[in-house]
Amino acid sequence: MKKTFITRRDFLRAMALTPFAGAFGCCCLNSNQTLKNLPVGTATITNITRKSRVVLIRDKDVLTADKKVNPAVIQKMLDDALAVLFGEKDAISAWKKIIKPTDTVGIKTNVWHYLPTGSEIELTLKRRVMDAGVPEERIGIDDRGVLRNHLFKEATVLINARTARTHHWSGMGSCIKNYIMFIPNPPAWHDDACADLAKIWYLPHVKDKTRLNILVMLTPLFHGIGPHHFSEKYVWPYKGLIVGQDPVAVDATGVRILQAKRFQFFGEERPLQPSAHHIFLADTRHKLGVSDPARIELIKLGWQDEILI
Repeated sequence: MKKTFITRRDFLRAMALTPFAGAFGCCCLNSNQTLKNLPVGTATITNITRKSRVVLIRDKDVLTADKKVNPAVIQKMLDDALAVLFGEKDAISAWKKIIKPTDTVGIKTNVWHYLPTGSEIELTLKRRVMDAGVPEERIGIDDRGVLRNHLFKEATVLINARTARTHHWSGMGSCIKNYIMFIPNPPAWHDDACADLAKIWYLPHVKDKTRLNILVMLTPLFHGIGPHHFSEKYVWPYKGLIVGQDPVAVDATGVRILQAKRFQFFGEERPLQPSAHHIFLADTRHKLGVSDPARIELIKLGWQDEILI
């Protein structure tokens, strides 16, 4: 494939002009729409005009030379992100703001074997939930078995964590998409590039339970062809996490980074196929959260090189 040389100025100009064109497949956003945000300790949307806070944190040392996750570094990244997200002096105080010792907590992960959430992140989350006072026996970690797992059936709190990647049916494997396992027949939701995935978040066994969303951007997949395609050629060591209470704002931030990487790699605007418009529709159609970057308070922590946003 012929490569096209682009300057940094070209790249920044293109991203400034088309932050959503390739990602959502839509031409514009309504900047005057009523905004939603997630108050601390609940996923219920409130109709107030404020920004959704999202923390993007990166650390150049989070991956070892053999591409393994450094547990100590990922712990610090999550701790620093949580403290800033909730405006607390430390991570434990932040966790206690969203979880009570009487809660039963389900940590919804993703086990796709090429890019799973990963045990390092799962165990870090479990450790901090326990630090907030929840006994180990009331903490579940699961993906495809959530409908059968008694801890998820009894859960009063959900934590949502998955790796970002391009996706054959939904454009991007997102935090919103990660809840598709909460329904018995996931393929039934594949119509129109999974446009209505946000409706899952209003089901009785999910609604109002999600306290935290983590889009794992350690080595995201920015290009794929076919339903189960994976190639090392299309992953890169971004070494980041995107953390927030609003899943739409978290995903909207992630898809912008994937689209920026595609522009950088291919030397031209290369829209996601299919477009990840389920994220935009989660805002405009289903009122789950905020997708407009002008209405997202993005806080960037840590390593800034090639941040792409």
